[in-house]
Amino acid sequence: MALMDFIKKQFIDIIQWTEEGDGTLAWRYPMAGMEIQNGGTLVVRESQMAIFVNEGQVADVFGPGTYKLTTQTLPVLTYLKNWDKLFESPFKSDVYFFSTRQQIDQKWGTPQPITIRDKDFGAVRLRAFGNYAFRIADPKLFHTEVSGTRESYPVADLEGQLRGMVLQNISNAIAGSGLPFLDLAANQAMFADALTKELAPIFAKLGILIESLTVQNVSLPEELQKILDQKIGMGMVGNDMAKFMQYQTAQAIPKFAEASGGGGGIAGDAMGLGAGVALGQVLAQNLQQGLQAPAAPAAQAAAAPVGVKPEEVMATLEKLGDLKSKGILTQEEFDTKKAELLKKLV
Repeated sequence: MALMDFIKKQFIDIIQWTEEGDGTLAWRYPMAGMEIQNGGTLVVRESQMAIFVNEGQVADVFGPGTYKLTTQTLPVLTYLKNWDKLFESPFKSDVYFFSTRQQIDQKWGTPQPITIRDKDFGAVRLRAFGNYAFRIADPKLFHTEVSGTRESYPVADLEGQLRGMVLQNISNAIAGSGLPFLDLAANQAMFADALTKELAPIFAKLGILIESLTVQNVSLPEELQKILDQKIGMGMVGNDMAKFMQYQTAQAIPKFAEASGGGGGIAGDAMGLGAGVALGQVLAQNLQQGLQAPAAPAAQAAAAPVGVKPEEVMATLEKLGDLKSKGILTQEEFDTKKAELLKKLV
């Protein structure tokens, strides 16, 4: 019976792998019910490598080329070498192919802001994203560390691990580069080089070579970006707080006018006609002083603010009277505000 089983076995003349699509890193040649013929041919195409595993150990690694398989070139134990055991060999040989072409456009990014130390801002939380490309450089190491004896190993099973390695080493790459955040954001190529150097030995432990890595964006969370914009604004005026406040005042005037004239009701009208007029004059005066040459005498800088016109005060009092009659203001609140407005006419 054993002799008939041996005769029925199919012998493999050519061992090869024609990749049918993208995304497969390792593929095991189907050996069930078949044995490798002595003198058979192994075809390894460009962008591929192959390994023979015999008795559970890697016997040999083949690069691109065509190979004649004989007992002199490959230690493969088949039924032909075990006549004394009635062709029932306890050994098993497997052939694995590996794709060594680049696996491109692998995405990476920070799902949450990460905290780094920065020379200019202290602790900074930033976001970054980009892509990278890798290839299998050491199929033997990749087989023993990653793919194992599976029939196939796709890129999708590995990308989560690689992405985690990228994110884990961003802080180390930034610290190693010595670049502050502003220089980092402006020179993304340098950041990418620093991150690539950080990742290369880590990927190599899996038999993988990182071919390229890009940083497409580095940014701060929205609330920190607003603070950075203010700091940049102060830098533009020479870190002069007075000039910066005058700049902020000029930016706020259109928003204030829009809010006052947007039909916000009686309370909004009262603010717009009363406090709004006075505040607008003060803001305009401050802005004008900031635009003038700084050679003016200090005594003139301390000049008294412009008084409020009587008609403006009367209009405000009328609005406040309406608020009191509707129960929005109490008599005490009305009297207090009235006294303040009348003092401006003195």
